[in-house]
Order: sequence, then C-alpha cells, then structure tokens
Amino acid sequence: MWARVLVWTGLPAAACGLGWVIHQLPDWILRIPFAPMRGPFKLAARLPEPESTIGALLLGAAGGLVLAFLVDRESMTVRVSRTEVVLSRPGTTRTVPRPDVAVAYRDGDHLVLLGRTGRELAREPAHLPARRLAPLFGAAWSARDPYADAYRRWVPDLPEIPAEPAAIFAARQKALDRGDNDDAKELRAELARLGYVTRDKHKKQHYRQTATD
Repeated sequence: MWARVLVWTGLPAAACGLGWVIHQLPDWILRIPFAPMRGPFKLAARLPEPESTIGALLLGAAGGLVLAFLVDRESMTVRVSRTEVVLSRPGTTRTVPRPDVAVAYRDGDHLVLLGRTGRELAREPAHLPARRLAPLFGAAWSARDPYADAYRRWVPDLPEIPAEPAAIFAARQKALDRGDNDDAKELRAELARLGYVTRDKHKKQHYRQTATD
C-alpha cells in the first residue's frame, strides 16, 4: 500500500519538477553567449506568464500520472500462506493452492510457479527481488528454472506436435510478431492446458512438454 502511495504521489511531483525545469531551460540557455538555435529559445522565453509556468506544471503532472498508472498496473503483491499463494495486481487477482506449488523462481521480470509435474501454474510480472521472494516459498524456491535444459525452439511443422497445439503455436507466433501480449498470454494458457510450457526470447517461442495433470 505504501509503495503504491509513493508511486501515485512521488511520480507526479517529480514530473512537475521536471516540467518546471524544462520551462526554465530557454532562459538558462539564452544566458550562454554561444548557445545555438537562439531564435526558438527566445520565442519560448516570451510566452506569457503565469500561463506558461502553469501549463508546464500541468503537463508534467499529467505525464507523471500516466507513468504512475503504468507502474501501478505492473506492480504485484505476493501473499503466501499454508493453503494458497495469492498474486494480486490492480484489477486482477490469481490464487494458486499452496500444496500444488512445487517450484517457484524468477524468469526475467516474471514470477513463475510450477506444479509437481512441471506444469506452469502461474507466470506473472513481478519486480520483487529474489531475496524477498525466496523466504516466502522456502524449500520450493529455486534460483533458476529447473527445466531450463528441456526447452526446444518451436518452428512450424514439427512432426512431434499434434495438429491442435501446432495451430495454437502458429497463432501465438503471429500474436508475438504483432506485439499483442494479451492474445499471446491467452494462447499460452491454451498450450498449458494441452501440456506445453512456453518461454519467449526475442519473439521466438521455446517449449517443453509436461504431463497434463
């Protein structure tokens, strides 16, 4: 809660300060005798006051609020009890039974939870450091993906992948190529239902197969 309060108050305040600094730049630059492009800076310095200062502060605050929204949307609260793991972000909450979690680890900026067969139970953006996450999961915490060496690169028409998951892989590749993260996430869940765990690197899919428990 306090982190969110800091985000929503600190970022707009800092952006307001940045807006004021940018507003003062033309006057500061014009004091330098050899400064180039003096014409545009003179025009900027002649803007009426206090309107130009107020405008700069309002633009800075608006930019800070947009940035705060983006940061807040990606922030996550992780709560672990004996019975469940709750992953909460603004507007969404995901709950995983604690006994089902065999492995927890960080993959880049994501927290990943795996079941006892290696099936992916959750993969959510989490910027919490490993030193804070590890005590929550205890013996289930891993410094790396224990199945890292089992992944293979996906390419079209692999003979060992049946028609249904092959079609989903192909559709998901198109989603990755066009930057549709929501569709890619939804198709990842479909592949997980069929027993495939996917990992992306530079918009290329890598996969491993698990038991569909």
